[in-house]
Amino acid sequence: MKFEKIAVLGLGKIGYLAAELLRSAGFTVTAIDTRAIANKEFVVQSADVTDPVALRRALKDQQAVLSCLPYALNTGVSSIAHELGIHYFDLTEDVPTTNHIRELSETSRGLMAPQCGLAPGFIGIVGANLAAGFERVRSIRLRVGALPQNPIGLLGYAFNWSPEGVVNEYLNDCEVIEEGVRKMVSAMEWIETVYIDGVQLEAFTTSGGLGTMCETFAGRVENLDYKTMRYPGHVQLMNFFFHELLMREKRELAGQILSNAKPPVDADVVYVHASAEGWSDGRLQRKEFVRSYYPIQVAGRSRTAIAWTTSASVTAVIEMVRNGSLPDRGFLRQEDIRLDSFLATRTGSLYTSVRPTL
Repeated sequence: MKFEKIAVLGLGKIGYLAAELLRSAGFTVTAIDTRAIANKEFVVQSADVTDPVALRRALKDQQAVLSCLPYALNTGVSSIAHELGIHYFDLTEDVPTTNHIRELSETSRGLMAPQCGLAPGFIGIVGANLAAGFERVRSIRLRVGALPQNPIGLLGYAFNWSPEGVVNEYLNDCEVIEEGVRKMVSAMEWIETVYIDGVQLEAFTTSGGLGTMCETFAGRVENLDYKTMRYPGHVQLMNFFFHELLMREKRELAGQILSNAKPPVDADVVYVHASAEGWSDGRLQRKEFVRSYYPIQVAGRSRTAIAWTTSASVTAVIEMVRNGSLPDRGFLRQEDIRLDSFLATRTGSLYTSVRPTL
């Protein structure tokens, strides 16, 4: 199903930039938010996105929808997209939400594509691309960190991403493959040291970053895991906060406390460290993809690293569906996306330059 008309739900930093990038890529964009937002670049409608009747009315003339809403709303949005027979995209890392969308995809008339952000999303595309060059794969290790460039305080962090999402990542169990066995492990464990551009980071298990990769690579890879990267000392403090102070029992309050203490910053950085080890021509080898992404100028405005990397990832995927290089029906797994095709899109090309400008 070729399409040009797409609705973007939620006009936070990421949703607004995604709408701009989609418009620049030639889509007819309608942005929908609970707030009345003045804008000359694309149509903006005010609607209660939590009301199924209002949302169904807003989406009835669309060919696709991108949800940039909190993950808890995506079950309802995806169900309405399925009912209307339109393409569905989101940025969620929430496993139950993705499982719901996957069930919908079995009878969908359009493409159901969750997990199209940075992690899960781009990092899985990179990891699968690295592993594809081996005859037999020993390991795929994926690490991502969205951090302030100039951290202060013991946590060394700023909430440039959804507090609800971060709390879930830190507390929900994590799926991995270890020595060929697919299993669940606790979050904030398996701590290791990583260096990128001379900066010392610590990496630890968090939930959701692998998307569907454990299922895809079961029986094909001996070890597969995803970890979040932070500045040294962060994970010990977060374990104290959630487990010793029992804030794991009050997730909403925990998110409020953390985001109040560590508000977002403009000068951020996204670190990406992906590696794969395996055998090729009888030799054990290692391949790596290591990058540091910083704020860039898009359409004359500075955008944070987490905003543009996340928005560009989903927009590139949407471009690929439109141009026919991805399926237009069923369920999309991020690891099935070719990295070279992704980077060849107008928006995906942002990842190939240090400080690109559109």
